[in-house]
Amino acid sequence: QVQLVESGGGLVQAGDSLRLSCAASGRPFSRYTMGWFRQAPGKEREFVAGVDWTGGRTDYAESVKGRFIVSGDNAKNTAFLQMNRLKPEDTAVYYCAAVRGSDVVTTIKGYDYWGQGTQVTVSS
Repeated sequence: QVQLVESGGGLVQAGDSLRLSCAASGRPFSRYTMGWFRQAPGKEREFVAGVDWTGGRTDYAESVKGRFIVSGDNAKNTAFLQMNRLKPEDTAVYYCAAVRGSDVVTTIKGYDYWGQGTQVTVSS
């Protein structure tokens, strides 16, 4: 079993930056593709960004391309989501997810493990 814990959320102003972290623990954590999703109040959970287990392939939702950067550090069992030029519409609970040995996955069903989420609130 893999446990994922997100951190780094908070309240910021529009235009600010935040870096989310997702720490993995449990069974040996190698060759895991990581994804970030978010869910705003009253909306469905949506894909934000993902990085494959090699770290060489990434994918982003159109709404965050050019502003967010996803990365992973296998040695530290941690994934990151650097969020720049934040907008009020980025306000949501952000979740990280993991699946072993896969290309970048953009669907909720494609992931086996999920964190509890961290709140990001962007004020205008």
